[in-house]
Amino acid sequence: MNRRISRQGNGNIVLIAGLALILIAGSLFWWTQRSRPVPLTTPYQAVLLTTGAVYFGQLEGLGTPFPILHDVFYVQSNQDPESKQVSNILVKRGKEWHQPDRMIINSNMIVLVEPVNPESRVADLIKQSTNK
Repeated sequence: MNRRISRQGNGNIVLIAGLALILIAGSLFWWTQRSRPVPLTTPYQAVLLTTGAVYFGQLEGLGTPFPILHDVFYVQSNQDPESKQVSNILVKRGKEWHQPDRMIINSNMIVLVEPVNPESRVADLIKQSTNK
């Protein structure tokens, strides 16, 4: 009878060890996939942050904890006080007092990333801005 109990005990230990190995392997696979950069296929991307701000630029390291946005642009809205008409312009970051050359973004702040089509109005405005 003792042999029967010890065989069952050994079987349970093997089962628990096997499940632990599967759990560890699954966790490692998930972690490596989570921290792998996502390839982007267009020169510029639109990045929506949890603050509601949208930035356009060249995103590097999407899928990592701190992706970097280079060549950054944002839309600035101006309202004419007389006509109340709103106009939007695309502004290149870097002209602020601290003259940033990039944005390092906490990935937890990114809601979504979309490609900027090279034929879009935003891409045209970026091209015009860089040709000045």
